[in-house]
Amino acid sequence: MTNLARSQSDQAPRPSLGELIKRSADLKRQLADYVQGPCCARHLAAALLEAESDHGLDDAGVISVIDRFALQHRLPDGRTPVERFTASCPDLSAIEQEMLLGWQDAVEGAFEIQAKDGDAVRLLNLLDDFEYQTYSNVGRKAFRSMAKGDFIIGRLVPIAPHPGCWLVSGSLAYCRKSDSPRIAQIALQMATKHPELVFRNPEKIAQGWEQMHREREAFVTYFGSDQVVLPPSEAENRISAFHQHLWQTTRAEAGKHDPTEPFPQQLSFQLPEYLADADTVGIVYDSVEGMNLYRNWGLLDALFTAPTLAASQRHADLLRSYVRDTSISPLPFQRMAAAHPTTVDTVISKVLRKPGFSWAQHGEAWLRRRKADYFEREPRPNVSVIGDRLAELAATSRF
Repeated sequence: MTNLARSQSDQAPRPSLGELIKRSADLKRQLADYVQGPCCARHLAAALLEAESDHGLDDAGVISVIDRFALQHRLPDGRTPVERFTASCPDLSAIEQEMLLGWQDAVEGAFEIQAKDGDAVRLLNLLDDFEYQTYSNVGRKAFRSMAKGDFIIGRLVPIAPHPGCWLVSGSLAYCRKSDSPRIAQIALQMATKHPELVFRNPEKIAQGWEQMHREREAFVTYFGSDQVVLPPSEAENRISAFHQHLWQTTRAEAGKHDPTEPFPQQLSFQLPEYLADADTVGIVYDSVEGMNLYRNWGLLDALFTAPTLAASQRHADLLRSYVRDTSISPLPFQRMAAAHPTTVDTVISKVLRKPGFSWAQHGEAWLRRRKADYFEREPRPNVSVIGDRLAELAATSRF
């Protein structure tokens, strides 16, 4: 398309909402073909394999993985597949480009149907407490069998440039109103595992910080410190006991404590498998990062206590693994430096082969290089905040 033709195309009347919804079906098919083609096939295969190994995949699961991959997966060049696809299609209008790129802001959740509205349904997301006016690119027949009070589990994407309008993306799981106990359980699991889904709502972020700070104070009171080192078996039991204590205290403060009411099983703590065979587990409840668990924290602390242990392969490898592991934030290094200011320079110099290293002079810059992702992201509370409607459903459900 020539520049003149492109200019004329961009000056054409803005398409209606219905026209964009219809066009989205073609664009979704083209995008799906693109991500399964030579450009992305290898990376998509890896994403499918990972999902399969984690929880198995049926046809709906495959569709969901492809959809999430196409819109939000970061490829080696830092771009998402939809960004690459959009750049590879020069004939797209500016509005089509805007719509495609807007799909990266996908919303995942468990939704309760509030009402039908012509071709749309109005959905309440049980995770973030927001309502979404939602359409399907196959029209109102997608919602024909659904009724007010029923539920949908799935993903939505915005329809730019129509604020407040959303489109079903990928596969949907549809459940009747009578399935509310199961939906409440699924939504609670989603909120716990992926708190970022809740924090689309800024009010939930504020509530999350407040709740996390209260929990941290309770943790310090219960354990006597914001940092505890325990054997794995004891760690699991002690954290479960703390969760039960916190639950009982919270309900008592709200005037809802009933001594005969059993502790909800879903709140019990189970130690992750990768920590089960550790020598020790470090439990750190930080004021910014919340509660985190660290493998062999006792060995790490021993290394910084006695720098001669730098000659120990086991201790040295442990420190190196903390540096390499992208899931570990700068926090352990900051904690060790604060606890062992006279030995931190020696340990890092010897183990990581950084002669002349000074934590005071080089520590922050070194962490920013090795743990860059953590400095680039905005801090978020790592506790789950339950939405108002979800709390209501959970209170009336027995799991």
